[in-house]
Amino acid sequence: MSFCEGKNSWPELVGTKGEEAAATIEKENPNVNAVIVLEGTPVTMDFRCDRVRVWVDGTVVRVPVIA
Repeated sequence: MSFCEGKNSWPELVGTKGEEAAATIEKENPNVNAVIVLEGTPVTMDFRCDRVRVWVDGTVVRVPVIA
């Protein structure tokens, strides 16, 4: 999503703790709010440049991306 400002993908955070991943994301891109979401939770499908969902099931299970 090149039209969003700053870093937009964090593959290196898969397998880390959700809270640590969220803090890293917000530090590396202050334009976003990292939201921790339990794997399997239904979410809206709207796209927002200011949101990164951090999918967890104990640890981060998906690559966090701007969505």
